[in-house]
Amino acid sequence: MLSPLAAVLLLLFIDDARVAVVRGIAIASTSISLGLSLYLLFIYDKVKGGFQFIEKIEWVSSLGISYHLGVDGISVAMVLLTSLVIFTGVFVSWVGIKHRIREHYMFLLLLVAGVYGVFMSLDLVFFFLFYELAVIPMYPLIGIWGSANREYATMKLTLYLSLGAMIALLGLLSLYFTAGAKTGVYTFDMLQIASLSYETGYQIKVFLPLLFGFGVLVPLAPFHSWSPTGHAAAPSAVSMLHAGVLMKLGAYGIIRAMWILPEGAQYWMPWVAGLSLINIFYGGMGAMSRRDMKFMIGYSSSSHMGYVLLGLATVNYIGVNGAVLLMFAHGVMTALAFSLIGFVYDQAHTRMIYDFSGLAKKVPFVAVAFAIMGFASSGLPGLANFVAELMVFVGAFKEYPVHAIVAVFGIIITATYMLRCLRDVFFREPMEKWDHLRDATTFVERLPFVILIAVLLVVGFYPTVIVDVINSGVVPLVNKLNAAKIG
Repeated sequence: MLSPLAAVLLLLFIDDARVAVVRGIAIASTSISLGLSLYLLFIYDKVKGGFQFIEKIEWVSSLGISYHLGVDGISVAMVLLTSLVIFTGVFVSWVGIKHRIREHYMFLLLLVAGVYGVFMSLDLVFFFLFYELAVIPMYPLIGIWGSANREYATMKLTLYLSLGAMIALLGLLSLYFTAGAKTGVYTFDMLQIASLSYETGYQIKVFLPLLFGFGVLVPLAPFHSWSPTGHAAAPSAVSMLHAGVLMKLGAYGIIRAMWILPEGAQYWMPWVAGLSLINIFYGGMGAMSRRDMKFMIGYSSSSHMGYVLLGLATVNYIGVNGAVLLMFAHGVMTALAFSLIGFVYDQAHTRMIYDFSGLAKKVPFVAVAFAIMGFASSGLPGLANFVAELMVFVGAFKEYPVHAIVAVFGIIITATYMLRCLRDVFFREPMEKWDHLRDATTFVERLPFVILIAVLLVVGFYPTVIVDVINSGVVPLVNKLNAAKIG
């Protein structure tokens, strides 16, 4: 978190014309973050579990506010996801962003600092501050560097996410005052607030604003229409962060609400299971009907996040583990998708499926990478999404067998639009008007694709490398949820 913030401060003093220096600073800061995230993955004590590497500095003692950071297994996976997406996103921006480069990287790094803060915060005030910090830079990033319809998209995104944040804030403040009234000590410390027992009726009432407040960012139906528009208008690196990471902030907020208010979660999760089916099929059918590739992936993201919500709704070990793993796998897959689409768009200046044909002969490397992305999205064995979706379905079948059977058909929809897009864009007769297109050949162009594909393959063939870490955070969460079951 401090590395991107330090880079933002340093970039304030760099002249706009020194593009190489600007890019070097962005690459250096994200490289440090990625290196530390990988180190964190391997030194995290999976046997001990719980929150580790805790830092706490009193900030406003009279209000019980402190700079309190720590990570559990769930947080570690999300921090690693964030580092992968921003590191590859910096290289994608290197190719795609041609004007106001310094400002673009500053907003991009500021956004990702907020994301890191959310995944590591153990104080509700800083959790909310970082949450807002992760959302606000989206406005200039889309408004300045976005494509068609960017003004509408960025305004809609900002209004929806701000509304969701305000709804969630009401729930967070309620927890602060209720916990203070119970103990006589008012604090925003999440560990202390989560350690208290609350009345069932209170939990049911307060869980709802947290669910929908954070759910707007997931996006949870019926507050989901903003997301595809935002994806389509954003520049490639911002779309990567939007779909790859920002949507996971909402799901992560719901996970923390489940941890603090387990009885409230038990009450509302059957409703979430039902709403998740709306996400799956609305997003899937929306993706199938779209001819703009970014819109297609945008709707597809809403559909895949429906599986995440279904996994969380199971409140059992395998389902919740699958949901968190899918958050990671989907983040990597969508980052790959938007980076590939952006690479083609920067040369062709169109994203419409019907404008292309036979590109595999002109851009074979991109075609292979796009095929792997499409197979991952469709749940092909050997790629990370398959393992995650399988765990979600197994967990869901134990709790909601009808929901699980219905949700399986969403995979058929995904395979339909992904394979159709792959066929129409890359494997028909070549068109002369695209003879000028060139493939990704340089190190800078290929590196982000190679890294993201490698992660999908490694986790697909050897999921235990990250599942064991995730499980160490899921087990205490599910234990608490099981202990709080209500009739």
